[in-house]
Amino acid sequence: MTNAEDFLARLASASACLVTLHASRGSVPREKGAWMAVFAEGEVASIGGGHLEFQAIAEARRHLAGGAGTTLVRYALGPTLGQCCGGEVHLRFESVSATDIEALRARLATAYQPVALFGGGHVGHALIDVLARLPLLVTWIDSRDEIFPASLPSNINCQYSDPVQAEVGALASGSRVLVMSFSHAEDLEVVAACLTRQRLQADLPYLGLIGSQTKWATFQRRLAARGFSAQELARVTCPIGVAGISGKEPEVIAVAVAAQILQTLPDRH
Repeated sequence: MTNAEDFLARLASASACLVTLHASRGSVPREKGAWMAVFAEGEVASIGGGHLEFQAIAEARRHLAGGAGTTLVRYALGPTLGQCCGGEVHLRFESVSATDIEALRARLATAYQPVALFGGGHVGHALIDVLARLPLLVTWIDSRDEIFPASLPSNINCQYSDPVQAEVGALASGSRVLVMSFSHAEDLEVVAACLTRQRLQADLPYLGLIGSQTKWATFQRRLAARGFSAQELARVTCPIGVAGISGKEPEVIAVAVAAQILQTLPDRH
C-alpha cells in the first residue's frame, strides 16, 4: 500500500490535517509538493523529518483541534529550528475529511515514470523489490509465465511474452529499459529490438544490459553484423549500475541499478 492509499483509507473514518510543502527557497529537505497527513493519532508520509517535521506535526494537531480551514506557515531552517539547511519553507495546513477523498486521490497521484524490466531471474526479483518502492510504473516481462509472484504492488505489471522481444513495440514511450533475461540469446534479441525501435522512434532514453565487458564486446560484434552503427550501440549501457559498487549479490546489483535509473529521471524540484 502506498502512502497515499494508506492516508485515504484512514481518512474514510477519521479527519486529518494535510501538510504540504507549498513553496521553498534555498536548501530544503524535500521538494515542492511533498506532503504529510497528520491524524489525531499517528501520521502518514513525511515532509523531510527533523525538527521541521516535529514542529509541523504539532502545528497540524493544533490546526486539527481548532477546526481551521487552510493556513500557510513559514519556517526558516536555521538555528532557531535546530536545523542547518539554511533555506526556508512555506507549509500549507489544510483540514480534510472523508468528503475530500476523491479530490485528494487525483491530487496526490504520483507521476510515475515507465520502466521495462526484461528478465525474472535472481537479479530481476531483487530489482523489483527496490523499484516497487520508487515513483516508477514497471512492466516486468519474461518468456516464462511461471516465474512471476502471485502478488505484487500496484505499480508492477507482469507481462508474459514469447518471444520476449515481441513486447518491445508495446512499451510506453519514455521507458527506461533493463535487459537481464535467463538467456544471452534472448538478451541479444531484446537489445536488437530496442535499438530498432530507437532508430524509428527515439523514445527509449535508457537501455541497460546486464553483463560483463566481454559479453558486451560479443554483443557489439553481433549487433554490428545486423547493421547497427557504432553511434547506435553507444546508446546501450553495459555493464549496468552506478560505478564504485563492487558486490555481486543480486540485492547489491539491484540497488546499484535502481540508483542509475533514478539518475536518468526528470528533476522533480
